[in-house]
Amino acid sequence: MPRPVSNRIMTMRLPVSKDNFATIISVYAPTMTIPNENTEAFYNQLASVFSGITRTDKLLLIGDFNARIRRDNEKWPLIMGKHAFEKCNSNGELILALCSEFELMVTNTMFKQKDERKTTWMHLRSGYWNIIDFIITRCQDKMACVELTAGPISRC
Repeated sequence: MPRPVSNRIMTMRLPVSKDNFATIISVYAPTMTIPNENTEAFYNQLASVFSGITRTDKLLLIGDFNARIRRDNEKWPLIMGKHAFEKCNSNGELILALCSEFELMVTNTMFKQKDERKTTWMHLRSGYWNIIDFIITRCQDKMACVELTAGPISRC
């Protein structure tokens, strides 16, 4: 049964097998026009949700983060792959910091695709396409993605 945490966060815990569960978190993060204290409150609330999830649960965090993360992953090599799209904004830094704190990875960035297949939203005035929707999971589940990516595997 879905459980609303707020008007921006919803969770659902599903049985996967007899003793295994998956927790799905759906989010709609504040936009860049929202005051910083509201954005900070959203990320604090999301961190609180993570703290309450059983460590053995498979975790899937999905949603519109209104965040951009940069193509250069040198600062966050365990959290993101090399296939992001553009420059980072402040919401992007917040989601990457949260991923670092809770050993999460941004799976969208793990797979090479044409840029037009990565984007999820177009800025109305500029006509510039962005990726603002992300699929995030635990680093411990990285092995499921590794077979589709190239390069050595590093542990979180």
